Amino acid sequence: MQFPFPRRRFLKAALTTGAASGVLLTSWGSKVLAAVANPETSRVFSHGVASGDPTHDSVLLWTRVSAADSKTVSWELALDSDFSRIVQSGSTETSQARNHTVKIIAENLHPGQSYYYRFRVDGVFSEPGRTRTLPEGSLARLGLAIASCSNFPFGFFNAYEVIAADPDIDFVLHLGDYIYEYGADGWGADEGAGIGRAHSPAHEIVSLEDYRQRHAQYKSDVGSRLMHAAHPLICTWDDHESTNNPWLDGAQNHQSDTEGEWRARREASLQAYFEWMPVRDPAPGGSMAELWRHFAFGNLASLITLETRHTGRSEQIDYGDYLESISNESDRDRFLRDVLGDASRSMLSTEMESFLSSSLEKSLSESQRWRLIGNQIPIARTHVPDVANLLEREVGQRNNPQPDSHRLFSQLGLLNLPLYLDTWDGYPAARERFYKQCSAAGASDLIVLTGDSHAFWANQLFNDSGQRMGVELGTAGITSPGDFENYGPEGAAAFDRLVAEHNQEVTWTDCTRRGFVKLVLTPDSAKADYVAVDNVKTRQYGSYILRSVNIVRRGDSLGFS
Repeated sequence: MQFPFPRRRFLKAALTTGAASGVLLTSWGSKVLAAVANPETSRVFSHGVASGDPTHDSVLLWTRVSAADSKTVSWELALDSDFSRIVQSGSTETSQARNHTVKIIAENLHPGQSYYYRFRVDGVFSEPGRTRTLPEGSLARLGLAIASCSNFPFGFFNAYEVIAADPDIDFVLHLGDYIYEYGADGWGADEGAGIGRAHSPAHEIVSLEDYRQRHAQYKSDVGSRLMHAAHPLICTWDDHESTNNPWLDGAQNHQSDTEGEWRARREASLQAYFEWMPVRDPAPGGSMAELWRHFAFGNLASLITLETRHTGRSEQIDYGDYLESISNESDRDRFLRDVLGDASRSMLSTEMESFLSSSLEKSLSESQRWRLIGNQIPIARTHVPDVANLLEREVGQRNNPQPDSHRLFSQLGLLNLPLYLDTWDGYPAARERFYKQCSAAGASDLIVLTGDSHAFWANQLFNDSGQRMGVELGTAGITSPGDFENYGPEGAAAFDRLVAEHNQEVTWTDCTRRGFVKLVLTPDSAKADYVAVDNVKTRQYGSYILRSVNIVRRGDSLGFS
């Protein structure tokens, strides 16, 4: 989805600044970069290392062998970064059948323990990686980075580097749009050409080999290599890992007459994802599409990741098919009730819903303090305010004709309609079913963690009856830009104010920055920092905390202090 709204600048504090080389020179980062700079390492392991899908006693280790004639890969797992205390080791085979990628499940590990790992081929070592298992029992704190929307042509993944260097972060939750499918002449073409980051292959990716090549390009970024080598990843996909706005039987950006059968393209994208990402493969006979997980962080927190793209989603409603017939409030209400509100339209599969209920019940039975939902797309109700005058003024100041997008948003604002229909706003009955499931399990204290929109959000959530269901923390893109940045700082600030004033559930939002959300939990507190980087066009950048929010308990639910 390409969406966002610009928000007001609220610079709270400096966080950290890149060195002259653009590199955050932590001791661990220096060790990783020294290995990356080795020509032999870059020849054999040019896509780095990664870890992910941790449990209390295991973690997945990943790499890819770039030297295609090499098949045997050795690995080591140690308690120290010098690998003087190796606790496990072994070897495995790889081949072109899985694009020379390697996955190792390191098992029989200790809960809450940090480990170091590396791979070796023909005497050449990869850069080292650092990972950890999930903690058990009493836990004093947990630090998560929430990331989304890393679009290669739009800039360098500097925010990944900030994540890598932050000692408060234990795990990284990536909520999708890890890659984008567009060709070098598609979205971001001018920006990519200007900074030497055009998409490869140059055409829109459709085949298995296309998706593999695109994943390889994204993992060549230095910030990406540093982040993956520093922290284990918990990840799910959104739409662009396959193509824009998919649903069960198709996608907005898939044309069957020129790009073949949708299911074949989707299966190719999912296979490449499982090859290239540090996620556990499906059990034998299992479906690649069913990527949902439940992670328990001792007695402190529970994290459930949703799958909202390939297993249960009904086709999106297109405003273009209905707006001409909506001219008054009565027409609008009928559209909201009978079209958007059609109870048969689903977001989650029945299997996903069952997994959600059982995981929430388990979290509550174990008295975990915080319940987190890893959610790809915005869930808060976000309708368009009356922006006609603002858009007209912005167009006039720039002496440009009014584009179609201006006319669309003006009409949506006059009718008080949802901003975008690929989000939960386009599936209100499914959203209410989700809330009812959570309430039935006894969970109305959700912290929903959201990507996709290229915007920072601090939202309060309510069901249709007005009951509080928790809060939503939305992260901006790592590089993907917001739709309204061209209106300049004043126009962006106006959008910020209008959207927050118009929507009860929106406390604050900003889509003019790139960055991530850092969430730190303790038994008594939950604090979110919205961390921004000031430049993605080069490797010279700084980072800072744009805003911080504290999450507090309000009866059986949550709110912002």
